[in-house]
Amino acid sequence: MTRVLILGGGPDAEREVSIASATAVHQGCVDAGLDATLLIVDRPTIEEVQSWDAEVVFPVLHGQFGEGGALQLILERAGVAFVGSRSRASRLAMDKLGTKLVALDCGIPTPIAAIFDPADVDHPEDSVCPIELPVVIKPVSDGSSVGLYLCTTKADWIDAVSQVGQDLVEHPRRVYMIERMIIGRELTASVLVGDDGELEALELIEIKPSQGVYDYNAKYVRGDTQYISKPELPESIVNGIKEHAVTMCQAIGVRHLARVDFLLDTDNSWTLLELNTMPGFTKTSLMPMAAKQCEIQLPALCAHLVGCAYKDHQSTSGCPTH
Repeated sequence: MTRVLILGGGPDAEREVSIASATAVHQGCVDAGLDATLLIVDRPTIEEVQSWDAEVVFPVLHGQFGEGGALQLILERAGVAFVGSRSRASRLAMDKLGTKLVALDCGIPTPIAAIFDPADVDHPEDSVCPIELPVVIKPVSDGSSVGLYLCTTKADWIDAVSQVGQDLVEHPRRVYMIERMIIGRELTASVLVGDDGELEALELIEIKPSQGVYDYNAKYVRGDTQYISKPELPESIVNGIKEHAVTMCQAIGVRHLARVDFLLDTDNSWTLLELNTMPGFTKTSLMPMAAKQCEIQLPALCAHLVGCAYKDHQSTSGCPTH
């Protein structure tokens, strides 16, 4: 029986979501017959990791430390098997601007964007947006739509600039970006490694918030967002988005699983938003939802990912880390 240690928590803004996801993964592993233990952590050190009695670590952490490469580098240096992408791919995917550069290099359209530094602004009311409104302001390296501001008017822009400036007083290392807002249908493609080791896109899911944008409240608080599996779309669009999702994962170096988000415009063209290397596993999370559409229940999904991590580690033991 494989000994699995599921990690939840972390130091980032998405700690509570991570704990909920990790709790679900732990139950899935138990139901799959694995010897599973749930551990809530903050910033584990390499010495702590090396003291863990586990054959596979399943790090269900969200945010910059937990899925942005820092934790993955510690796990690599500790020489343990773990689920998910390695540190290099995790760092790149967490950087939304870096992800956009990869997309453009692959010929995948993505909304125009720019770095936003409120320190360059003396007075919010005098600031000028470098991209024509409407735009979105959001952190470059946070998930779950943390710190998301929609600016459709000049007043929205001024208010967002002011709020971002205040946020950076508390979080001085947070970096923000401006992105052109695309009004359209939000679609997500979950990507999962197959038994043959190849990445494959699962069925698409359409996300329809009851109001506004799919932000933190729409995801985890209000409970009124609709999730439409296998949305009615031309086959060419479905296949095109799936192909682009897999292409992005391959280009970034994703391992085991990911979720890739797109927007579909009214002219049936799509643009890439971002890529998440450790999707959530809560009741409203999209990865397990997409797996169910392929008749993969959560216990089987967890066991499959643990098995892939164990197999990969066995095949690469003694190889240098990346």
